[in-house]
Amino acid sequence: MNIHLQAPPWLPPAVWVYLLSLLPSVEARYALPVGVSLGVPPAEAALAAGLGVATLSLALPPALAWAHGLAERLASRPRGALARLAGLYLRYARRARERAGPAAERWGLLGVVAFVAAPLPGTGVWTGALAAHLLGIPRRRAAAALLAGGLLSEALTGLPTLALGS
Repeated sequence: MNIHLQAPPWLPPAVWVYLLSLLPSVEARYALPVGVSLGVPPAEAALAAGLGVATLSLALPPALAWAHGLAERLASRPRGALARLAGLYLRYARRARERAGPAAERWGLLGVVAFVAAPLPGTGVWTGALAAHLLGIPRRRAAAALLAGGLLSEALTGLPTLALGS
């Protein structure tokens, strides 16, 4: 199966890399290699993906606190599409805590950094932010751990890409 990914013609490729880096499961770890494969200069692709990590690291802790509270209120409704959607989110949140919890509880913020940095399915800034919220980590500390882990993840996947590309 061939997947052909390219930026829309009206969008600068570096902006496409930034937008890809905001997506769950893609994030900077995959946006950087995609950007380089699209012909974006490596430093520009790394900067665009890194800005995506910074954006997520600052925006997700407060946004998830709000969304989690809303989901709990919606899930308590007797029935309806929103109650079912909120229930799905709360199940995902419980799984995120189960995955990241042991590392974060054992190693604190370094556990969150390691969890976010691991280039494995189900890890990353999005899941790390949710786990940090559920574990009660203060927002500023969570943002710092998410930023460090996201940039480390970008480096872990980006350095081989850059080495192969040169």
